[in-house]
Amino acid sequence: QVQLVESGGGLVQPGGSLRLSCAASGSIVSINTMGWFRQAPGKERELVARITTGGSTNYADSVKGRFTISRDSAKNTVWLQMNSLKPEDTAVYYCELVDNLLRIYWGQGTQVTVSS
Repeated sequence: QVQLVESGGGLVQPGGSLRLSCAASGSIVSINTMGWFRQAPGKERELVARITTGGSTNYADSVKGRFTISRDSAKNTVWLQMNSLKPEDTAVYYCELVDNLLRIYWGQGTQVTVSS
């Protein structure tokens, strides 16, 4: 069993910043990638950012230049630094872990609300 615990969501004004964190624990075989997805009301879940074991990253076009994903492999932890937040970034953010057997695990989600 793998558990992903997210933290760091909240309410922030447009232009503000938040930092999300996700810590993985449990029976982790070996991690392939960790990442962040988000789901806004009435919309499908979408990839925000992902990072590989080797440190390669990819981002959704909508967050490039504003969000940064980073990872501590020794601690099985991933962070998402979100700057210059916009109202359209409002969503529930989910942490994803993919192991080397390509099994996918999800966190419980953390709410991010960008509003004045």
